[in-house]
Amino acid sequence: MRIGLALAGVCGLAFAAPAQADELRDALMEDMPELMEVYKDLHTNPELSFQEFNTAKKLAARARELGFEVTEGVGQTGVVAVMKNGDGPTVMLRADMDGLPVEEQTGLPYASKARGVPESGVESGIMHACGHDTHMAAWVGAAQLLAERKDEWSGTLVMILQPAEELGLGAVAMLEDGLYERFPKPDYVLAFHDAAAAPAGFVGYTPGFALANVDSVDITVKGVGGHGAYPHTTKDPIVIASSIVMRLQTLVSREISPLDSAVVTVGSFRSGAKHNIISDEAKLQLTVRSYSDETRTALLEGIERIAKAESMAAGLSGDLLPVVEVKDPYTPATYNTPELTADVAEVLTARFPGRVFETDPVMGGEDFSQFRRADPDNVKTLIFWVGGVPQDQWEKAQAGEMELPSLHSPFWAPDAEKVIATATEALTAATLDLMPAKGG
Repeated sequence: MRIGLALAGVCGLAFAAPAQADELRDALMEDMPELMEVYKDLHTNPELSFQEFNTAKKLAARARELGFEVTEGVGQTGVVAVMKNGDGPTVMLRADMDGLPVEEQTGLPYASKARGVPESGVESGIMHACGHDTHMAAWVGAAQLLAERKDEWSGTLVMILQPAEELGLGAVAMLEDGLYERFPKPDYVLAFHDAAAAPAGFVGYTPGFALANVDSVDITVKGVGGHGAYPHTTKDPIVIASSIVMRLQTLVSREISPLDSAVVTVGSFRSGAKHNIISDEAKLQLTVRSYSDETRTALLEGIERIAKAESMAAGLSGDLLPVVEVKDPYTPATYNTPELTADVAEVLTARFPGRVFETDPVMGGEDFSQFRRADPDNVKTLIFWVGGVPQDQWEKAQAGEMELPSLHSPFWAPDAEKVIATATEALTAATLDLMPAKGG
């Protein structure tokens, strides 16, 4: 997932001193050497989407050692760990497990040398270029701290390891495999994502829509091929497709309210094979981003309307009209429940003074959205950001001395210790606040 955070007010930020250390933070600091070993092992040994067999097995074993009731193989490779501790709400903590088909170039001593075959069928290197290794290490950290503090909370803790976030399919796979029926249904679901556009230790939250609907659309533009020297005898699909590309730019600029965010990007345009041959077909690939279901529908309907209208304007009809295919399933927009977001933000602001900020929504996508959409009336959700850019790199970037690598870059190497420590403490503190001990 690609995340870009709006940090206009944070440039050159010098973090305030952390809140006075308490017992929770002291315990976390004692755990950090072990958590960093967990992180390095995960980083060195990434696995691709729906292939997270060893990752799931290792972390499931750790959860069992902590006293969780653990079920493996949920949604193919997912893990569900349950700890019941009296009456109270059910809180679910989620971490995603999959790496990316990226050849690592960080130069880290524990860099991945793993290789595998993704869904494309082309062998490649594998890397945790999206930081899911930090997510899992913090998941382990929170599990340990909460298991040690059963006298401080009451309710049911459900901790899940989700496969295939990078494909946008893992959350649905777990839900379709009975996540909310076979296991306690959560009242609250929490997660975090490391951020490659924020300084390490920064915590960002966004009430309401936080990440976008992500649709992939294929358009096959048909035509009548022929000799490039006699274009009048053809119906050139490249010209028609070019008109479609230009007309699509008006969907956002002229059909969507300026107060509503949307993106229509043509990422691929392919046609023809030789200089003097006019092809009979052109193919376009689009990514389409929006927040509300209404805007999504307007964009997708507009794409089909424009494609067909431009072809008709070129004199085509019937079987020669374009074929527009919206890939399914799509990744729905992530909505952070406002009241839950406000409550957690208050807890984190007190714990991390000077390091917690409200951020703008982004056009990246995350299938964390599925956990709320499965039961929007009863399940409240929040995903927040934890900055990962090492402080020296952040300062150089603000001074214009370097470009920061993004998520999914082969050069992305977060300040893992700060990410894991901050995220572990944040997840634990938020969970303890949502599940107070009876009489507490």
